[in-house]
Amino acid sequence: MVADSVPLVMRTIRAEMRSHRSPDLSVPHFRTLAYLHRHPGASLSDVAAHIGLTLPSISKMVDRLVVRELVTRRSGPQDRRRICLELTPQGESTYQAAASATRARLAERLAALSPDERATIGQAMRTIKVLFGAERADDNETST
Repeated sequence: MVADSVPLVMRTIRAEMRSHRSPDLSVPHFRTLAYLHRHPGASLSDVAAHIGLTLPSISKMVDRLVVRELVTRRSGPQDRRRICLELTPQGESTYQAAASATRARLAERLAALSPDERATIGQAMRTIKVLFGAERADDNETST
């Protein structure tokens, strides 16, 4: 059931996020902002793996986001060769505008459900978050 339902929900969320992104941002640019929102301080390699681009390609793309003042680059605290990426306040605002519009659109769709149905879905989502959030933390520990 989860394997059938989650992809449908994610497809809807992605489509909404893309439709509310700034028109001058490509989808890979926007995906980079979203990733950095969830993973502040991520490396170029982390972003490249997530987006599916080579290191030179993601470096050029991030350069464009830095010029636009949406992302900052800085050397890592322990290893100066490691580049850490973070959203600027403008980058965070750009991401949040799309996220907020997406949440509003999802709330509209869920409003058609009864209060009991919404409560059931809310409880299921909290349970899934706890269950898979712990797994994700374990994955992150083994991948560092």
